[in-house]
Amino acid sequence: MRLSSRAALAAATLSCVTVLAACGSETAGGPSSDGELRVVASTNVWGSIAQAVAGDRIEVESLISQPSADPHSYEASPLDAAAISDASLVVYNGGGYDHFVDDILESIGGEVPTVEAFALFESGEHSDLHAGHDHGTSTDTPAAETPAEDEATHDHAGDDHGGDGHEGHDHSGVNEHVWYDLATADAVAHAVAEQLSELDPEGAQVYRDNAAAFHESLHGISDVTTRIADTHADAPIAQTETIGHYLVLSAGLDDVTPTDFTNAIENGTDPSPASIAETRQLLLDKKVGVLLYNPQTEDKVSREMRSAAESSGIPVVEVFETLPEGLDYIQWQTRTAESLATGLDSAS
Repeated sequence: MRLSSRAALAAATLSCVTVLAACGSETAGGPSSDGELRVVASTNVWGSIAQAVAGDRIEVESLISQPSADPHSYEASPLDAAAISDASLVVYNGGGYDHFVDDILESIGGEVPTVEAFALFESGEHSDLHAGHDHGTSTDTPAAETPAEDEATHDHAGDDHGGDGHEGHDHSGVNEHVWYDLATADAVAHAVAEQLSELDPEGAQVYRDNAAAFHESLHGISDVTTRIADTHADAPIAQTETIGHYLVLSAGLDDVTPTDFTNAIENGTDPSPASIAETRQLLLDKKVGVLLYNPQTEDKVSREMRSAAESSGIPVVEVFETLPEGLDYIQWQTRTAESLATGLDSAS
């Protein structure tokens, strides 16, 4: 969470609490006042996953859907607060990323059922992304019943590249951008299916079948990241900020961006001149295969890094915090993984 957004979030919280005092739902955790189930997601990333599970039975509302939006600094509106208050289920990132959701939920006493992606990530309650999928081994265990121990499940106690000796580039600490962790996306889909099954028993089988189908669709993405890990193991890459952290991990790549640079960007502060110079030199000297770039939070420094990469012929792979227009989660993640693979292939 960018420190510079704290004041905005605090102001948004006060506004939301005021509105909720006037129009809070009396049916939190069940059908809304008009008898319909309402699923609300903080961003259209989680909204897309929830919609894949809900199918045609429920229309999911995403509070942040603009491709140009930066959820870190999003200020919740009174309508957002009312939507969460009246929701049958809220699906959000958590981990301090979309803090406005926690603020609103706290103000209404936590009565609304939720699926929090970051909590699932931390708990390790993942399904095996390769269960029932032929990667040289076989299993008859249903995907929804198998604990994850595959390449998409990570040690969340530091994310230090497995202790491979990348001193100065450990990027330690918690990274809340868990929508790039496929096992977490899978866990969210199954958690949404279970919650909706309780709220709408008649549709339970539909929700569980949709979650299973979503699980299968994730294999196409993990196949790409596995191929990258096989063909470009430990290949050095750079990022303007660590949005794609879990994509980088699953692909077996080495983020060599100076920690001081990415930490400053993530915290909403100016990187030091030394870290800017070091990052620029990595790009000018072509010491990385690709640059991962977040257009939604670009500024003068990040644009300068992109220009340095492009002038050196280094492919730029764009990573986002909300869905690009016209794409669902599976399409978006597939396109991103394939762009990363293509960029690394061209650099090798």
